[in-house]
Amino acid sequence: MSEHPFKSLRALALTKQRRADPPTTSPLLGGGGRPSTPEPATRGSMIDSAVYVGGDRIDSPTTLAETYRSLHEHDDAMAWIGLYQPSQHELASLAEEFGLHELAVEDAILAHQRPKIERYDDTLFVVLRAAWYVDETEDIDFGELHLFVGPDFVLTVRHGEQPDLSPVRRRMESNPDLLRLGPEAVLYAILDRVVDGYAPVVAGLANDIDEIETEMFRGDTQVSRRIYELSREVVEFQRATRPLLGVVRSLSAGFEKYRTDEELQRYLRDVEDHVIGTVEQIDEFRNLLRDILTVNATLVAQQQNEEMKALSELSVQQNDEVKKISGWAAILFAPTLVGTVYGMNFDFMPELQWRYGYFMALGLMLTVNVVLYILFRRRNWI
Repeated sequence: MSEHPFKSLRALALTKQRRADPPTTSPLLGGGGRPSTPEPATRGSMIDSAVYVGGDRIDSPTTLAETYRSLHEHDDAMAWIGLYQPSQHELASLAEEFGLHELAVEDAILAHQRPKIERYDDTLFVVLRAAWYVDETEDIDFGELHLFVGPDFVLTVRHGEQPDLSPVRRRMESNPDLLRLGPEAVLYAILDRVVDGYAPVVAGLANDIDEIETEMFRGDTQVSRRIYELSREVVEFQRATRPLLGVVRSLSAGFEKYRTDEELQRYLRDVEDHVIGTVEQIDEFRNLLRDILTVNATLVAQQQNEEMKALSELSVQQNDEVKKISGWAAILFAPTLVGTVYGMNFDFMPELQWRYGYFMALGLMLTVNVVLYILFRRRNWI
């Protein structure tokens, strides 16, 4: 088996010095320091803690203090401590015991970090964002995971309900040959777990996009809002996954320098392939949603144009009807006007005593009606 990638001569020296003479002060705890022997700690936020030798679990401490003690008592041992939203005091104890950098500890306390990888001497600090799809609300929920990976320890600090790392621990414990490769093997197994969790999210997004396309061509009025909301989910998912590509590539770049085991190299390359596939699919989703939004806007514009055209045709039709009504009203009004004039009760009116006055009035009415009819007919009013 090749030499563990973290166990350079300097790292081993630091480890032996730390175990032989634990630090008595910590910048995270303020002045006054603390005793060399860690204070008793309750289980608190600890989900699981184990000490491994040669890939086998030899101890299951229930407190941080017991974990430190067991790690000191066994040579070539590795501690794997899983924490859920630990307190600042617990992280300060871990920082003092394992020499964690205060900036990394601060990030682990505050959370809300983007996926990244940073190296502090012989310790890696990795931030991952797990994602899972909620069918009921068609939303993507996210959890944050911080890892401290050193020569003989792995600390996982979880913010959120996911990811559940118990399957990773069971998998590693059932494969002592893989676990024997050390903390870096645990890191890669956790990476694999997080990346595999992206697959159901990708499937859920693909299904949502298919439904949106169907609703769009069906003319659903609510589809624009759904497109916008899904686009926001895709953007947030992209923020969680794209930086992860830089994390795995950074680990790959250190293969030769840190003499990473060949089996772990293959393992990481497989994880990298999955990350690349996920990132590419998310990019396709984002472009597809942008195109769908454009097509939907076009369809809405076409529908509005058709509605405006229909309204215009209706308006023209109404105008034609109004013209007909107005024309016939004018034709019928002419006889009424003549009859009204000659119906007034005056003694001295022209043609009242004329023998042909009645026929003249009828002829006048008929003439006006014919003239108006011809005029309106020529103008297509009637």
